[in-house]
Amino acid sequence: MEEKLVLTEEWDKTFPKSDKVAHRKVTFHNRYGITLAADLYEPKDAQGKLAAIAVCGPFGAVKEQSSGLYAQKMAEFGFLTIAFDPSFTGESGGQPRYMASPDINTEDFQAAVDFLSVQDNVDPDRIGIIGICGWGGMALNAAAIDTRIKATVASTMYDMTRVNAKGYFDAEDSADARYEKKKALNAQRLEDYRSGSYAAGGGVVDPLPEDAPFFVKDYHDYYKTKRGYHPRSLNSNNGWNVTGCMSFMNQPILRYSNEIRSAVLVIHGEKAHSCYFSRDAYEDMIKGNPYAYNKELMIIPGAVHTDLYDRMDVIPFGKITEFFRNEMK
Repeated sequence: MEEKLVLTEEWDKTFPKSDKVAHRKVTFHNRYGITLAADLYEPKDAQGKLAAIAVCGPFGAVKEQSSGLYAQKMAEFGFLTIAFDPSFTGESGGQPRYMASPDINTEDFQAAVDFLSVQDNVDPDRIGIIGICGWGGMALNAAAIDTRIKATVASTMYDMTRVNAKGYFDAEDSADARYEKKKALNAQRLEDYRSGSYAAGGGVVDPLPEDAPFFVKDYHDYYKTKRGYHPRSLNSNNGWNVTGCMSFMNQPILRYSNEIRSAVLVIHGEKAHSCYFSRDAYEDMIKGNPYAYNKELMIIPGAVHTDLYDRMDVIPFGKITEFFRNEMK
């Protein structure tokens, strides 16, 4: 039985509403019984059964930010789309709040496919997904397990298991570094258990230190300014729980990516600090894969990480649309 969610009916997105698209709020549940909240977008002149796309991300964002922008734009191109909040975040259900899970968050994508597959105006044989930032990795993981997904786009992706276990640029990739991180997280678990609440890790740093690395400035420019701030976004506010991503440290999500048979388009900015995640994920995905022919890596010259969150002149919507149309015929 789905839990009752309180959903905002006002337009509270970080992007303007399209007059070409009909919008409404919907809910669906995953196989753990968590009810997820989503914005559904469909072209106003739509007829018959449509190809559909589920969109999620970035990691720590909400559907009113980047994922909603992608979903609305793809609806303008003729797809029925949903942008959803992952379990434990945004308007979606799940307790305790602000936790993440490689398993449950992959399941969230699969639950979105369940929901889309039973809509009267959706063709269940033409369903794709888009994952942005940390949900790019989740999208690849979902594509590796869900044979119903016909096409996947991973945009400006993070491999959350890799960055949690090895640090940025694999700078903390040692047993000793991981041990110290685990020791601190387990000490935090005891503090949380004793207090009966979970300590927040803090979102994107604000005010911005003068010596902040570029990628922190990049995040600040999106999450902490009028450009992308949203009151329900973890990154815009107090962030995930300190222990919220602990399970990512020893549960790699891309183990079977080279067995993905469906089509995959990986997109990343050339100047993004995170570009190595996409380059490596793409190489791993095609290695020994007899279905490498329908995999593609697209590098956007000069683009940084958050350019692919909301820069309409940078996000290659033409390419994305062509990809989905070709692969979901």
